[in-house]
Amino acid sequence: MSESIPSAETSAQPESFPALDAFAASLGFPLDGFQRTACERLESGRSVLVAAPTGSGKTTVAEFAVALARRERDARIFYTAPIKALSNQKFRELCDAYGEDQVGLLTGDVNLRGDAPIVVMTTEVLRNMIYAESAALTELAFVVLDEVHYLGDRFRGAVWEEIILHLPRHVRLVSLSATVSNAEEFGDWMHAVRGDTDVILSEHRPVPLYQHVLTTRALLPLLVDRDGELAARGRLNPELLRLDGGRPGGRGRERSRGRPPQRRSPRISRGDIARALDETGLLPGIVFIFSRNGCDQAVRQCLFEGIRLTTREERDEIRRIVDRELDGLDPEDLRVLGVSEWRSALERGIAAHHAGLLPVFKSIVEKLFQERLVKLVFATETLALGINMPARSVVIERLDKYNGEQRVPLTSGEYTQLTGRAGRRGIDVEGHAVVVWNDGTDLEAVAHLASTRSFPVRSSFRPTPNMAVNLLQRMSFERARETLELSFAQFQADRAVVDDARELRAEQDSLAGYDAAAKRAHGKDRVRWEERARKLRREIERGRRRITARTGTIARTFDRVVDMLAELEYLTPESAQSDELAVTDWGTILCRIYGDRDLLVAECLRRGAWRGLDASGIVAMCCALSYEPRRDDEPEGRLPSGAFRGAFERTLELWEGLDELAERNRLPRTAQPHAGLAWSMFAWANGQSLTRILEDGMMSAGDFVRWAKQTIDLLDQVAQAAESEAGAAAGLAELGALAREGKKRIRRGIVEASSTS
Repeated sequence: MSESIPSAETSAQPESFPALDAFAASLGFPLDGFQRTACERLESGRSVLVAAPTGSGKTTVAEFAVALARRERDARIFYTAPIKALSNQKFRELCDAYGEDQVGLLTGDVNLRGDAPIVVMTTEVLRNMIYAESAALTELAFVVLDEVHYLGDRFRGAVWEEIILHLPRHVRLVSLSATVSNAEEFGDWMHAVRGDTDVILSEHRPVPLYQHVLTTRALLPLLVDRDGELAARGRLNPELLRLDGGRPGGRGRERSRGRPPQRRSPRISRGDIARALDETGLLPGIVFIFSRNGCDQAVRQCLFEGIRLTTREERDEIRRIVDRELDGLDPEDLRVLGVSEWRSALERGIAAHHAGLLPVFKSIVEKLFQERLVKLVFATETLALGINMPARSVVIERLDKYNGEQRVPLTSGEYTQLTGRAGRRGIDVEGHAVVVWNDGTDLEAVAHLASTRSFPVRSSFRPTPNMAVNLLQRMSFERARETLELSFAQFQADRAVVDDARELRAEQDSLAGYDAAAKRAHGKDRVRWEERARKLRREIERGRRRITARTGTIARTFDRVVDMLAELEYLTPESAQSDELAVTDWGTILCRIYGDRDLLVAECLRRGAWRGLDASGIVAMCCALSYEPRRDDEPEGRLPSGAFRGAFERTLELWEGLDELAERNRLPRTAQPHAGLAWSMFAWANGQSLTRILEDGMMSAGDFVRWAKQTIDLLDQVAQAAESEAGAAAGLAELGALAREGKKRIRRGIVEASSTS
């Protein structure tokens, strides 16, 4: 069902599309061919996968889905995004368009109007609703999966597959993806598991992108035409080749034997970058620097060099917006957060944007950039994840980055994602990507990155304990196994298995119909239905054997997870005569716990590992189970006083036991819990000031808020599990109340202020 739709074409209109015509009339621009085609397919009752370059207008298709849902009586639409910042941004946009009472927001730590007809949420929230068989899914007509290529993320990608596999079949999907090289394969899989899915591809960038290299002499085109003029496609610029020793891929002049290496050209400063973009009319711009510290240093360097990119009127407007947005925050907290220097940089039109910033600060930077008051942002690559901050130019300071272990070159996919921010549709006639020159720059490599516009999505799906109990609570072991055989991971490994599994599922549905007909029938009719059922059972058995012979790692991994859960008694045989497995009460509790340490949290609840902890102690423990240190050698630091030390030791003992069990079952092992932030979260829960927290924890405010939100999320899961019917039966009610109390204690000050940022 894959179909390539060139953006420049206008597809034929077979019949009338009243909803689309009304929607198109409300826009201030004509729809591109791929947009119109995707919208027509939606109005025709189909799902769509739209793969197009960043900035091409994919979200217009999602906006039409919202309009379509509002036209349909009692229909609801969920709009999902991979990160909370994107969810919050889309929430604000939809509130402006439809009114606050029509739009809800669910991001794990925020629950606002969840029963609204339009609800924006993170993908994890939707996955959890599906497993909980939420009543909210009954009236659901559409789900938008924004940035669906995130399915390839090795940490969180499985969530997208779980949603696509388990969402009720009546729900239409609007999947939006960057240009990926295997969009047809991805779309074929979605059609195989959900039916009626069309792939709409567009390679066309509505705003052409030009490539440059910033040298110490000038900003030079990377590619030129026959006349030596800037070109979107062409040959390498001879002037650059002369800088690079006169040959493509060159590394400059060889140094004489025995002489020390000489720096051939002075370093290009961040101030030089700002001046070059300003002088060539390429602001507003985003400079990607792959380190938070580097972004902050870049802002300071620009201030030191006296860079000013704003007028007096713009500075006055910036002050007004900043004052309004920060109103209500504790002045002492603002002092600790260095608001004075940050504000000074904003007034000069310069800012940093990275995960270490307080969410409210990031939100202000995004707003000022969108309003063209901030002209230059130094950002880490997280900004490339679809946040609405389009620029005229994008600068990449280095073509490699540290991946946690070593420096690795940027992939073509990463380069495409970063430079895709350049060129604002409806504002710019062209976008500009700039690579900063250094003595090791490989021009051929840059040209290759610039010309390779797509990258493949590879599944990262794997069964987890939480997934296993949720599936087995809703279906038989065989049915669960067959469902996993429909995964994109299995599809990529062996497309035929997915087709066989789909046929097997249809045959099982037919068999149920035959059996029901046989029960209702009498005499010869009954015999005929029973004979049909017998033949179909033989066909199903043959199909099962065929799939078993070809099944890859996904189903076998599921078997091992099930074996481990049965050994731990989260699953038990339904009866002595049955091979079917039932989810025990503790398995039901595990159903409510999500994340890499799902089984460990459930075991801690089950074994009473946290006995003696008060509300602040539960907060510290949930922090230790959520926190991921940025370095492998990060020390544990100071532990909270009281009962925490003993509880943490018991937790580590349980982790060691589960680690050994996972190894015996040939399953992935989980990282050891880390209490590096436990004392800080414990102190915050006990009312300690932000000044003390940040000084003692030696962390940024943004990091502290991020881990506080993760802690809140786990506290909420623990409370829900403990307060469930199974949790109450297990005597966990008191623990649930402590988790709720802990959640209230840490949701204050900047954590509360950041809850919708």
